[in-house]
Amino acid sequence: MTSENSAQASLKEHIRQDLTTAMKSKDKATTSALRMLLAAIQAEETSTGTRTELTDDDVLKVIAREIKKRRESAEIYRDNGRDELADAEQSEVEVFEKYQPQQLDDSELAELVDGVITEVSAAAGEKLSMKHMGQVMKAANAKASGRADGKRISEAVKDRLQG
Repeated sequence: MTSENSAQASLKEHIRQDLTTAMKSKDKATTSALRMLLAAIQAEETSTGTRTELTDDDVLKVIAREIKKRRESAEIYRDNGRDELADAEQSEVEVFEKYQPQQLDDSELAELVDGVITEVSAAAGEKLSMKHMGQVMKAANAKASGRADGKRISEAVKDRLQG
């Protein structure tokens, strides 16, 4: 088993090991970010009332949600002239992104959306329009499986369905 596979086998454990490393090297920013991420993961595990161990896919969803929150906060801080706080949020995003799968670039995303539109169109038996956006988004999100932000997927689907 390669180190990448073992890291993927238990993403939460990998994050814990990185936290220990950051603490030993006295990297306060990384330590703080990883503690917040582990707290978010733990909160998700206990949100159902009983403690349930999250799968790696669930952990990736938590990471994506935390990245989205931090990006939105950074944008708000920048809009209000608080660049130092925006930079802190952005540095947390950079720490969290290390645990996400490789993101699709624009051409790969367009290719994925085109494939999904072809599949959904064949299943529907008609040319797709904007009224089919929900079906296409559901299939595209499933295929992208964390490798693209929902906002980017939505924009790509809209471009294809309108064009």
